[in-house]
Amino acid sequence: MNIQAIASESSKKSAFQTFMVVMVKGKMGAVQTIKSSLDQSAEYCNMKQATAVIRALGNENIVRESYSSGVDVLLSLRDLQLGAIGDLKVIVPGRRRQFILGEQETSLYCYKAVLLDAKKQTETFVYHCGVFIVPKARAQEWLFASAEGQWHVVESAKAARLIMVFLDSRHANIDMDIIKKDLSPLVKDLEPGNPEEEAPIPFMMAGDGVKQRDILQEATSELTGPMVVEDVVYENADGDQGSMPEKMFRRLIFGRSSGLVQSEALLIRDPHSDETDKKNKNASATSKKRRSKKGSKNSLRVDHSFLGSSYHSGIISGLSLVASALGAASTSGEKVSTTVIGLGAGCFPMFLRGCLPFVDIEVVELDPLVAELAKKYFGFSVDEQLKVHLGDGIKFVEDSVAANHSVSNGSGSNAIKILIIDVDSSDLSSGLSCPPENFVEDPFLQKAKEFLSEGGLFIINLVSRSSSVREMVVSRLRAVFEHLYSLQLEEDINEVLFASPSERYLDVNNLDAAVTKLKDLLKFPVDVESDIKKLQRLQ
Repeated sequence: MNIQAIASESSKKSAFQTFMVVMVKGKMGAVQTIKSSLDQSAEYCNMKQATAVIRALGNENIVRESYSSGVDVLLSLRDLQLGAIGDLKVIVPGRRRQFILGEQETSLYCYKAVLLDAKKQTETFVYHCGVFIVPKARAQEWLFASAEGQWHVVESAKAARLIMVFLDSRHANIDMDIIKKDLSPLVKDLEPGNPEEEAPIPFMMAGDGVKQRDILQEATSELTGPMVVEDVVYENADGDQGSMPEKMFRRLIFGRSSGLVQSEALLIRDPHSDETDKKNKNASATSKKRRSKKGSKNSLRVDHSFLGSSYHSGIISGLSLVASALGAASTSGEKVSTTVIGLGAGCFPMFLRGCLPFVDIEVVELDPLVAELAKKYFGFSVDEQLKVHLGDGIKFVEDSVAANHSVSNGSGSNAIKILIIDVDSSDLSSGLSCPPENFVEDPFLQKAKEFLSEGGLFIINLVSRSSSVREMVVSRLRAVFEHLYSLQLEEDINEVLFASPSERYLDVNNLDAAVTKLKDLLKFPVDVESDIKKLQRLQ
């Protein structure tokens, strides 16, 4: 297609320019950009109108170039078989195409799918081709919804070609074996190489490795959505808890992020329940039999000296950065003001209270139902040292700043302040699972800096599989805080960031000595040495 400006007859007084559009009919499989033959220097060319046309053409070409790349164009399986994206028998490193898998006449259901050829072709692939099924509940997560996230899945699947299949409402309540049986002949047409010489195509699906599950309560909140409290035994659990053959954990799971366990606690035998059992040892055999199952559950309690999440251990270890200030507060009898945004099951605040008795903890939780579940199932309790505020965490910090609660502007205490952000995001499509984006935007970061006043520690639990999102968060923190440290956990996707507005309370020159000081303060065991080796200075 070409567009040319046509000179107007001198007798015509119209202010509008005439343009000629020339289109050539062809059989090209790709969308072509528009070529313009406009000569703006010509006397007959209306400059204002020509500029508007050129701008419109530019916008149109952007759309056409995006479309012609074919990355997000939904093709059919038939299109792929006819060569719309090239030879399917050949692996093309980095190739990614969306398509519709299945038709009414050839399969029970249709599926939205993505074909991904691994970017790096090596000899270490476990599978030449694999199918990864994404359930509806997880389809909007960044890991599966974005191209960058999908490449992470390809890498972890160890497949030269991965066909990612997305389930939706059409597949609800359908047995997974039926889904796999329906998909098997369809994906055969997408298999690279010589299928007769290759092993069968494996089906993969995200799982949590749970061997045994007992759901205690399912609840739904207007703020958080569906939640589940459950007791689980993992397939690879080891160790022994008294007469229990396997370790049992209690978990809180938010339905909006089903791929992540919000909180996890270790269950141990309650000695008080054992005493009660001894007093009742003369009960009848029938009564004992009736009590056996219920009694085994009632005799368990949450172990608040255990940290179920490695990033919580990382947060504790990172306090080595301010170990001297913590030691001074402990010696003088001063309380260290510690604010935790996000309660979850309350396991971390309970650990913090028992592990560091000299800290005053204020937890801010938006959802009253979350606080209720924490008390009912996870042994969470409040006292003079540990308080809970129901409300918005950002507003709590803003109100605290407005009320001049910072140490430097308030009582003049030398004790430091600690602010911990441990909140999950309801919008998983952003690539930021923890925290919500407004907690890492400049307005809140500035308030957090004011909250700490001249010193203290600002701690964020960061969960993002996107390197670009992670860099964005780090860049924003660098712009606000003078000092920034990162503790990247190898076995987890969590990264703990430690920021401080000044070096007033920081022990950065001799971390080994600081680690020793912190360990002397801790009442519960934490592998501080191992964690602190992963600490990196970002600014």
